Amino acid sequence: MIPVILSGGAGTRLWPLSRSLHPKQFHALTGSTTLIQQTALRLKDAGYASPPLVLCNEDHRFMVAGQLDEVGISPSSIILEPVARGTAPAIASAAKLVEAQHSDDVMAVFPADHVIADNDAFKTALDQAVALASEGHLVTFGITPQSAHTGYGYIRLKGELKKGVGQVDKFVEKPDAITAQAYLDHGGYFWNGGMFVFKASTMLEAFAEHAPDMLAPCSTAVSDAQSDGYFLRLEKSSFESAPADSIDYAVMEKASRTMMVPLNAGWGDVGSWASLWESLDKDERNNASQGDVILNDTDNSLVISERGLVATIGVNNLVIVDTPDALLVAKRDHSGELKQLVGSLTTQGRPEVQHHRRVYRPWGSFEAIDQGPRFQVKRIVVDPGKKLSLQRHQHRAEHWVVVRGRAQVTVGEETFILEENQSTYIPPGTIHRLANPKDMPLEIIEVQSGDYLGEDDIERLEDDYNRSSEG
Repeated sequence: MIPVILSGGAGTRLWPLSRSLHPKQFHALTGSTTLIQQTALRLKDAGYASPPLVLCNEDHRFMVAGQLDEVGISPSSIILEPVARGTAPAIASAAKLVEAQHSDDVMAVFPADHVIADNDAFKTALDQAVALASEGHLVTFGITPQSAHTGYGYIRLKGELKKGVGQVDKFVEKPDAITAQAYLDHGGYFWNGGMFVFKASTMLEAFAEHAPDMLAPCSTAVSDAQSDGYFLRLEKSSFESAPADSIDYAVMEKASRTMMVPLNAGWGDVGSWASLWESLDKDERNNASQGDVILNDTDNSLVISERGLVATIGVNNLVIVDTPDALLVAKRDHSGELKQLVGSLTTQGRPEVQHHRRVYRPWGSFEAIDQGPRFQVKRIVVDPGKKLSLQRHQHRAEHWVVVRGRAQVTVGEETFILEENQSTYIPPGTIHRLANPKDMPLEIIEVQSGDYLGEDDIERLEDDYNRSSEG
């Protein structure tokens, strides 16, 4: 079985923790590992050890590779989608690639940002789904509903479950509260978890029958894709011409052999602060918290601190999320309105929508500590064995001070070592490079000075990561 992980979401309903350049799947929201790491490890622990195939956008490619490497998983390929087109074009492209590379293997498609508490129940359901897919069925998982939830789509069955599985009748959009309760009262409705298992040939035949206008450009995008190490870049113009749609409506509900396996494994999609609160352990007053938090006379709340101490007194039903550059305070049952708030911030051009104060790069990360007219101070962390591009800046000078580890520094024609508490100066226009030759992180403080300090004042002369612009 070939695991396929979809990592294309932006997670706007979890702002300010989730940003477009560092969305929720790359955060450790429910444990010590991130959501994408949990997804990959869950599939491996279920006994399916084939390297996963991951689909993501260009901006997230190094985070995908780096986070999976942290947990000892090397993807067979990381497919880069040039634009967002929904799950149907993504899955069509993945099926074409699997067909080309693995013949007619079974594929299991899972979003990167879900939580599943009971891995044994998940394995049992997955084994059942793989068996059905091997017989030529398109299989989805129906989450046993715990409430009349209005934030999820639903799957309606044809008749009753037989031998523990059911035939899909219809995929239903997110309902209002009255309709959702009617679904539960009626029975035969399950939450749609957006997870699928099928043979590559079965899915491609279904696309050819029900969505040929989508299959054709996706096939071309795969056949004309460009390989770049780990990454496979789908051909942009072809993929852009594919209609945007979900796999549910484009193919699954139209196909004649679509089956559903019930999944009762503590599933959650962590799609909002309210759903994250539901997924976390609570104290005796029904509060969930992370970070340096003190809760006094507080009930039914979610409080997260990434910066310093957050203390509450006499509050109820709140979400408080404190990050180094943005603070959210909202009623917990209003957290679904964040999408509109983020849209407004985007219109205003606020940088807090895109990235955190800490910005991740393929070699490590940097964090803006202070800035003002003609200066900026950054904390730079370079991962073991990694190095920045060979580059120069036209508008700024840089001062580097090593505070932890050992740095290999190139300035002009000279390459030398800096130990802790040693420093160097790079004048404007000077070729330079920073590398970490050791097996521990390198941390430096960088002071920039000049008339322009933007990240686009980088002229790359040599780069291990084939980047042509800032990033």
